[in-house]
Amino acid sequence: MVFPWHLYAMAFMYIFAGIMHFIKPKAYLRIMPRYLPNHKLLVLLSGIAEITLGIGLCIPILKNASIYGIIVMLTIFLLVHFYMLSSKKASAGIPKWILLLRIPLQLALIYWAYWYLQIN
Repeated sequence: MVFPWHLYAMAFMYIFAGIMHFIKPKAYLRIMPRYLPNHKLLVLLSGIAEITLGIGLCIPILKNASIYGIIVMLTIFLLVHFYMLSSKKASAGIPKWILLLRIPLQLALIYWAYWYLQIN
């Protein structure tokens, strides 16, 4: 089965983001909420999850499970976005307006993933 090109674009986006967890782990470590344990492990696991789910989007039998996984993952990642709004140090130097814009963007990414459940 051939999916629309934009589903493959989404898959590429998650695979690329996951790879970046291994190339630039410090960028992800800086934004991890302090209340979460073992930041290094969580950054690596989230990178593996993004790569795995991105690949799963391209495999017809795994597509819907991957979409649900992406929705759960993005919902969990909202914790990081809200944490980054909590203080100047947590913001990693990113302007507040960008941090605020990331929340509706995250919700749009969740909807984008959900939309592909209709495609068989």
